[in-house]
This record gives sequence, C-alpha cells and structure tokens, in this order.
Amino acid sequence: MAPMGIRLSPLGMAVFCLLGLGVLYHLYSGFLAGRFAFFMLSEPAAGGPEAPHGSAPGGAVDLRELLAVSVLAAVRGGEEVKRVREGNVLNAKAKGKTREGAEEQLTTGDLLSNRRMFYLLKGAFPAVQINSEERVDTADQETVSWDHSIPEDIKQKIQPKEVPAESVTVWIDPLDATQEYTEDLRQYVTTMVCVAVNGKPVIGVIHKPFSSYTAWAMVDGGSNVKARSSYNEKTPRIIVSRSHAGKVEQVARQTFGNKTVIIPAGGAGYKVLALLDVPEKNQEEADVYIHVTYIKKWDICAGNAVLRALGGHMTTLTGEEISYTGSDGNEGGLIASINMNHKALIEKLPNLEKTSHK
Repeated sequence: MAPMGIRLSPLGMAVFCLLGLGVLYHLYSGFLAGRFAFFMLSEPAAGGPEAPHGSAPGGAVDLRELLAVSVLAAVRGGEEVKRVREGNVLNAKAKGKTREGAEEQLTTGDLLSNRRMFYLLKGAFPAVQINSEERVDTADQETVSWDHSIPEDIKQKIQPKEVPAESVTVWIDPLDATQEYTEDLRQYVTTMVCVAVNGKPVIGVIHKPFSSYTAWAMVDGGSNVKARSSYNEKTPRIIVSRSHAGKVEQVARQTFGNKTVIIPAGGAGYKVLALLDVPEKNQEEADVYIHVTYIKKWDICAGNAVLRALGGHMTTLTGEEISYTGSDGNEGGLIASINMNHKALIEKLPNLEKTSHK
C-alpha cells in the first residue's frame, strides 16, 4: 500500500504567507521607522548649512558671543575705513541733506566697512535684527566668517548670558564722522556697534581705526574702559557738534558762566569717549556731551550702552530714556554725563530742548 501524502492547496499557502508577512511587519515597522527618523535628524542634508554658533536652543543669543563678534566687526570695518582713507580713494558724494541743510557725505569707506560689518554679524547671528546707517545691497553680499573665538579680556570679565533672539536689535555705524573723514580729520572717526535688548542699550563698541583703540562695555557685565577720576560740575567743559557749536555755547555760557569751555568736535563716538578715561593723545576731554538737534540712533546707541555700563547717563534734553526700537531717529536731542548729577544738569538747560525738533 502506498504511503499516504499530504496535499496543500495553493490558496492555503498564499493565506499562510500573507499572515506571516503581517506578523513580521507589525513587529519591525516601528523599529525601522525610528531608526530612519534618527538617521535623518542626526545627519545634516548634503551641502546644507550648520546651525549658527551664536544661536542657542530655543532661538536664544549669547550676549558674550555677540559682544565678541561686535568687537571683531568694528575692527574689521575699521580696517576698510583706514585702507580707503590711506589710499585716498574715497569717491565721496552727497547722499542727501540733514534737517539743518548740511550735505551728508557717502564714501567708499562707508560702503566697504558697512558690508564687512553687516555680513560678519549676520553670518554669526542670522536671527538677529540688524539696523545700519548704510543700505546693504544684496548684489554685494559676501561671506565673512567668525572663528568662534572670544578674546581673553572678554572671557575674563563677561559671563555667558542668553536672551531671546527676537528681543535683540543691533545698530551699526560703519563710519562715524564721515564729514571729518573726507577732511582727513582722522582723530574723530570711529566705527561702532551697539546691541539693544528690548530697546535698552546693553552692549557698546567704539573703535578708532587710525589708532586701533577699541572701547567696549556690557551693562551688568564688564568693560575695558572706565570713567575719569573727576569731573567739573560747576563750570563743565561741554563737547558739542562742530556744525552747531554756537547754539550750545550761547545757552551754556548763560547757564554756567563765561568760563564754560565749549569743545567743537566731530563724531558722536568721539564725543562719548571724551567723557571717559581714554589713553589717546588726540582724544580731548569733556565733562558733558550735548546735542541739540535730531540725531540717528546708530550714531548714539553704542555710546549710550558704554555710559550705562559704567554708571553714566545719556537721555534726551528733557531727561527721557532713548529707546532703540522703532524709528531710526531720536527727536529730543541728548545730554550725556558720567559721575555727575545728571538730573541737575538737565534742569539747568531747559531751553536747549526747544531747538532739538527744528
């Protein structure tokens, strides 16, 4: 008798295989999907940019790193300013007029410095709002990288501090005192960077390209510059703009007496440094800085931050704090001092505010 064989139908075999595949899919699909997602998240896209070093998790910015980049930006911009001036290739032209009717000059030094400073800061902190005196032409875009190094003096004096990126506004002045720059009055020229957080100036950098001197300070942090040991409140030396020294001189002499010294000077950065202990032979010294007309915020933000960090003050002529958000101009004039009774100074100069809106 022949042995009995087992016969399986094709339909039964197909059902059995499908059930087996279903069990395997159920067991391994979750594991494979997890491994794939991990691979995609852990490997950057080919040719894709890395996350910016200055941006911490949650869209935060480290102010110590931003200070380091701001110092570097001011120095790099200053190199362009110096190179153009020494090569005598300014290509100066009028870009418009001030409210007082004076021509505003624009030079190759302004443009090249602006491009270098803007793209260095933007490359390191792409999420941060940057306002500059000069327009940035996308056709002239360049790659200016930061090597992530922090100078030793900043490391020693400043602790890391993170703030939301959306709270930060950076103000750039790529060449302060352009008029004096065209006249070869080099001592007045500076490049400046200011960082404002929620409208308040907290980091200020003022760099003098022709002497390589750089002053920096951070509110509630530290600085590499300090106030002088004494100031004259009774008959202060008042530093003012070269373009309207007469307006201030008349009121100042009425207020403080005929012995009051008026120092005409160019550049808002230079004027703030005049209030501090700056080891520069071409740097004049003053006790009070007064400006009686409209002024742009990129001209004054860095100086305001430096003074705040050192315990000084820069306000409008009526004593209001200047906000570094919104419009790019300050309508109320300004008065700046350090280690003096700032409120008393304002009360002595009530008439100057009337001219600041003209």
